[in-house]
Amino acid sequence: MNTEIFGISAMFALTTVLSLPLGRYIAKVYAGDKTLLDAFMNPVDKLLYKFSGINIRTEMNWKQHMIALLTINMMWFLLGMFILMNQGGLPLNPDANTDQSPDLAFNTAISFLVNCNLQHYSGETGVSYISQLFLMFLQFVTAGTGMAAAAVLFIALKERTTQHLGNFYYFFVRSCTRILLPVSIIVATILVFNGTPMTFEGKDTIVNVQGDTVQVSTGPVAAFVAIKHVGTNGGGYFGTNSAHPLENPNYFTNMTQMIAQMIIPFAMVFALGYFLQRKKMAKMMFSVMTAGFLILTIPTIYWEMKGNPALGQMGIDLSAGAMEGKETRIGSAASGFWSIATTVISTGSVNSMHDSSMPLSGMMELLSMMTNAFYGGVGAGILNFFIFIILAVFISGLMVGRTPELLGKKIEAREMKIAMIVALFHPLLILAGTALATTFPEITTPTLNNPGFHGFSEILYEYTSASANNGSGFEGLGDNNLWWNISTGFVLIFSRYLPIIGPVAIAGLLAGKKYTPESAGTLRTDSGTFGVMILAVIVIITALSFFPALTLGPIAEYFSMM
Repeated sequence: MNTEIFGISAMFALTTVLSLPLGRYIAKVYAGDKTLLDAFMNPVDKLLYKFSGINIRTEMNWKQHMIALLTINMMWFLLGMFILMNQGGLPLNPDANTDQSPDLAFNTAISFLVNCNLQHYSGETGVSYISQLFLMFLQFVTAGTGMAAAAVLFIALKERTTQHLGNFYYFFVRSCTRILLPVSIIVATILVFNGTPMTFEGKDTIVNVQGDTVQVSTGPVAAFVAIKHVGTNGGGYFGTNSAHPLENPNYFTNMTQMIAQMIIPFAMVFALGYFLQRKKMAKMMFSVMTAGFLILTIPTIYWEMKGNPALGQMGIDLSAGAMEGKETRIGSAASGFWSIATTVISTGSVNSMHDSSMPLSGMMELLSMMTNAFYGGVGAGILNFFIFIILAVFISGLMVGRTPELLGKKIEAREMKIAMIVALFHPLLILAGTALATTFPEITTPTLNNPGFHGFSEILYEYTSASANNGSGFEGLGDNNLWWNISTGFVLIFSRYLPIIGPVAIAGLLAGKKYTPESAGTLRTDSGTFGVMILAVIVIITALSFFPALTLGPIAEYFSMM
């Protein structure tokens, strides 16, 4: 077996194995059971509750959960706008970076607020240290809000009939202090010992391999990079993200960062199984997600390792694969794997330039975000997949002539309407945004570095990344202007909160319904057959929604290249 493929396979297997005990631990955290970290973190939690005046014993229904989530997010947005627009005059700015413009600050604050980190600026030159620290704070708390929403879903599916779904702030704080912070500390420690900077000093002076004396940005990089992956945020401290040698120094840190971005999304699936005491259901969900992931990943690695045939016809050696836009210390196989992992999981970090991927690899990266159902981000991934479970239950029930039920609760018209709105809103945002951008070429054409099919792919990728809360980009697009900052900003808002509110609303409605014990006639939702049904629903919705747009972009580019 190729050593690169072996390394990737071993890393994926290790992530899966580690996610099992982590999933059990997460289930204990949300159930309120005693854990090893309680002795250290209970005083921290109590201090936060006391300072904020929060009574965690107050039970909330699903509407109160969402009001709390939206209110606290609005406060973070306003604070983020203030810091970004005034960073030039604030402390911790040794490199004298200037204030962001109002439209760029709007886009930056929104994108970090919604766990997307769609950066329309270059990391080390676009923000000061104090802005980096605030954005790092948002990477913790926005991941925590998504996980808290998932915890509400856990409670709603477990309880037989109730309106009481726990306390949002309790789930939110425990997500941050019990899960995100400890894992981030482990990852950051590994990065520091492998050469990633962790300092508040300004630029460092070095002599490069050409003998030139240059200034290199440093800063609190290790802490930023750790939570950007653990929280599936993805924003790069440096402009080139995890392709930068200080952000991702070697092959070992590359593997560490891939594990970091995958482990909690994996573990959340198993946590659901442990929490509901339905391990078979969790295995079915994980199998469906993994099947979808592998369908996207294996061809991408093959195409990237095979290289560009047009270059081969020129007599250029392709033994290393398609290496344009990639780092030699990482290689084409690991870069191809990362490109799908980061788009499937909605992290959005990159260790190679997706704009330089082979055309069909770019299509797979787009499909990963368009399906938006395989693993997904921390918390939000479970919520997205829950929508497809609802759709599959309803369709399966109609096919076999039974009343659609999930875990003893009937799926009725109101739940289906919400599920369909959420499922169709994602392609609507992507396709409507792309259509508007191509309708006004006088605005968007000057921002494209590539004409024709690839230029269309750049536009399609930008809105797909925004709608999927991903944050990666086809970086041939000059996206720091009024059009891209405002249009993608609104896509980010709608694509974050509706897919959270919708599933939580369905879960809340189901929790309030009468519980019907399962019988021999109940449609089993933990079987392999039902898993195939879910995968079919995901594929059909994605194919019907996006195939025409993909034919105008990466598919047309592939055939033109051939």
